[in-house]
Amino acid sequence: MSIKEGDFVKINYTGSVDGNIFDTTYEEVAKEDGSYIEEKTYKPITICVGGNHVIPGLDEDLVDKEIGQEYEITIAPEKAYGERDDNLVKSVNVKDFKEKPTVGMRVTSEGRQGFVTNVIGSRAVVDFNHMLAGKTLQYKYTIEEVVEDPVEKAESVLDLFTGREFEATLEDGKLTIILPPGITYDQRWMMGKGMCVHQIFEYVDGIEEIELKETFKKPKNDAEPEPVTESPEPAEE
Repeated sequence: MSIKEGDFVKINYTGSVDGNIFDTTYEEVAKEDGSYIEEKTYKPITICVGGNHVIPGLDEDLVDKEIGQEYEITIAPEKAYGERDDNLVKSVNVKDFKEKPTVGMRVTSEGRQGFVTNVIGSRAVVDFNHMLAGKTLQYKYTIEEVVEDPVEKAESVLDLFTGREFEATLEDGKLTIILPPGITYDQRWMMGKGMCVHQIFEYVDGIEEIELKETFKKPKNDAEPEPVTESPEPAEE
């Protein structure tokens, strides 16, 4: 079975630059490489082919591939994270930081993500280019399976954009998403909720309505109630 645009697929992959691994879905590969992160869950990711869920070069390469075979691809910067832009390297007064800046520190400014590359006296150099900008990437990947279940497709979109696992049900075209505890305070959820809803409507067939449910249980003391799961919240398309 050849993969086509619009298919949801589970893929395992390892990405590297000049032989140095920067990302992998394989736990054993990360441990052997010394890049293992204990807090990270290593598992195949589910994406929609053609949905811009991965970099363009990898997304395009998935079309017409077969399940279970390992593929290798080299991706130029223009099909990955773009070329470096020197205008995105800024000099910032250290007084503008909430804490003392150090090399490698990640920062956010005006919605842009960057990292500190140098600190000289009262100035810190912040690079707002993606860390892989200007790099030619190598990927090894395997398409493990095609996902057919619309609920699993929707859950995968939520996972991709928020990094959180959700439970959902589908009945008569209505997708009900059970919100996990504390999600209303999660910045990634607040920023990505609208995009999740839009992508589910666009890429998952058979869904005509989305309901977000959150439940609050009365606490045993006088503290404010904490969110648990289930109480309707209108979805944003």
